[in-house]
Amino acid sequence: MVNVIEEIKENVEEGLEDVEEIVEKIEDKLKPKKISKKKDKIIKTKSKKSSIIKSDKSSDSEKMDDKKLSKKAEIESTTGEKSIEERKKEFLEKVKKLSKKIDVTKTEELKEKIKIKKRTDMLIPLEDYVKAGIYLGTKVVTPDMKPFVYRRRADGLAIFNTDLIDEKLKEGVEYLSGFNAEDIILVCKRQAGWKAARMFSHLTGIRVFTKKYPAGILTNIQLPDFFENKLTIVTDSWLDKNVLHDTLNVNKKVLMICDTNNFSKGADQVIIGNNKSPKSLGVIFYLLTRGFCKAKGIEADIPDLEWWTSEEEGEKVREKIRMVPRGARFGV
Repeated sequence: MVNVIEEIKENVEEGLEDVEEIVEKIEDKLKPKKISKKKDKIIKTKSKKSSIIKSDKSSDSEKMDDKKLSKKAEIESTTGEKSIEERKKEFLEKVKKLSKKIDVTKTEELKEKIKIKKRTDMLIPLEDYVKAGIYLGTKVVTPDMKPFVYRRRADGLAIFNTDLIDEKLKEGVEYLSGFNAEDIILVCKRQAGWKAARMFSHLTGIRVFTKKYPAGILTNIQLPDFFENKLTIVTDSWLDKNVLHDTLNVNKKVLMICDTNNFSKGADQVIIGNNKSPKSLGVIFYLLTRGFCKAKGIEADIPDLEWWTSEEEGEKVREKIRMVPRGARFGV
């Protein structure tokens, strides 16, 4: 009996020891572990490295994102998801749709305003150009005159652009005004222009040759009527080819009136318009007279445009010219 009790005591003591060991182990696990300084440094460096690696990875990912973003932006600004041809086609279709929405009435009003402004800046009203038939050309159009032709009529006659006629007349007036009257001659062999040419000469003091140009007067110093000029006004290069030839031989300047069938070769300044009609030539010489007299300060009683475009002939015209103050007629 005694032996049994002792044996139980020993087992109990051993059990308590085992329990204590278990408790100690549990307490050890619950206590914070003490780490050495070296281990702490190692852990910190490792953590830093890991953070650097992470940051590098994040920066790489950000760089990748930036590249993707820039690529997308480039695509959006250039081609987009579709090809250039497809986008171009879509754009043209949109333009067509938008153009249909434009108010046609407003467009026409704007055009009309521009036309009115142009007309107010013209040397004479557009209606006067039209009445005189200055815009009527011939059936033949030379390459030199092609840029000034607006269209052809049903009968084949070429039509000058009236805006360009006005511009060229302005340029012609300005060019003519750069010379003195004594240094200029006008040659007009076509009878349709004699009346206006004589009045032009009478008012400006510029020498004019109408019926016939004396050959060699500009080139042959042996001739008694030799004349050295600086500018020659040619009414029609086909009829007045002799004076044009002489002028070019002595290297003088040429102001040429050109119809659609004229070549402007040799001309330093061109005036475009119908050079076969008395009304048309009347308008041209009227504007040249008015512009030259104004530029040179010549006080001349210039007849109105109706006189220049009227069909008065013969002695009545000569009488009218004699009555107008300013006498300087040559070679008429």
